[in-house]
Amino acid sequence: MKRRVLAIMRKEFTHIFRDWRTLLIIILMPIMMIVLYGYAITLDMRNIVFGVIDDARTPESRALVEAFAENGFFVPLGRDVRRAEVEKLFMRREALLVIVIPSDFNTQFERSGRSRVQLLIDASDSNIGTFVSNYAEQVLQQYNLRMNDGLRTDGRLPVLFEIAPRILYNPDMNSTFFFVPGLVALILMLISALLTSIAITREKETGTMEQILVSPVHAREIIIGKVLPYILLGLLNASIILVSARLLFDVPMRGSLPLLGLLTLIYVFVALSFGLLISAVARTQLIAMFMTLMATILPTIMLSGFIFPIDSMPTVLRWLAHVIPATWFLEIIRGIMLKGVGLRELWPQSLILTGLGVLLVANAIRRFRMRLE
Repeated sequence: MKRRVLAIMRKEFTHIFRDWRTLLIIILMPIMMIVLYGYAITLDMRNIVFGVIDDARTPESRALVEAFAENGFFVPLGRDVRRAEVEKLFMRREALLVIVIPSDFNTQFERSGRSRVQLLIDASDSNIGTFVSNYAEQVLQQYNLRMNDGLRTDGRLPVLFEIAPRILYNPDMNSTFFFVPGLVALILMLISALLTSIAITREKETGTMEQILVSPVHAREIIIGKVLPYILLGLLNASIILVSARLLFDVPMRGSLPLLGLLTLIYVFVALSFGLLISAVARTQLIAMFMTLMATILPTIMLSGFIFPIDSMPTVLRWLAHVIPATWFLEIIRGIMLKGVGLRELWPQSLILTGLGVLLVANAIRRFRMRLE
């Protein structure tokens, strides 16, 4: 059995290195995806253009405008805004925020230590509107604290308590640290399943399946011989992606790298088994690739917790999310890279991934045996 499996592995490696398209998928595709998605998918908003209607025109009102302009999130429009053109600004997407400072801004502040400022926000995109509102409120709170320092020294504004939050694991609130590990799960699932999904269908299209059928090789030996080369290539892919994530996005690695490598190997095995199951069912490479793309990208992005929290989903989708391998690997890779957790905390996810891999590869062998008959 060992000699037959090694022969199939040798044959598969020959196919891989002679097919330049496979080599492109293995080497270039992970780097391109991590760069494109890593920079494109982010919740950190920057360069939010804001306009100002300053009816007060006092040093305090100008200080408020400067507080927004000095913030890393906001960029001033560069000209005065009239009330009549606010709606036009929003319709043309020239600004997402307009700050309206009343004429009695200074008077109110001197009397009570606070003043009302109106924020007009374009919330046609509710998520963007929420972020802009939160960022603006933070700037206003910092401005209030700075301006009220002088009032507190006079005893006019007592401080009852101070809040000193401590943010763990991601103190800069950088969403890249959250998304890039998710990209590792997405890219590994896509590429590993894509590589093996065409492994058997390629034999059917090139006419070499007949030679395999008449050879004294068992179905499980064919499956094992085809999976093992792609496991090595999957680990190579994982290394390329992790190194790129570290160099390009400075994503931390707080946990054990050998543990991450071991659990990544299990995840790659699951992805390869899924691709083999597709290849055993599909008749052509084109159909196999289409099925792989549909079955990996959409579920991984939408239902695994990659972007949207699973706990916020309806009950049916939450149950469906537990069947997706990326759901469990996301908990593993984010836990190891960002929190430094170990196998003691991750053994349930590891056990579930292993069970999924065994189930998928057993089903692929059974399906392939049915084709032989």
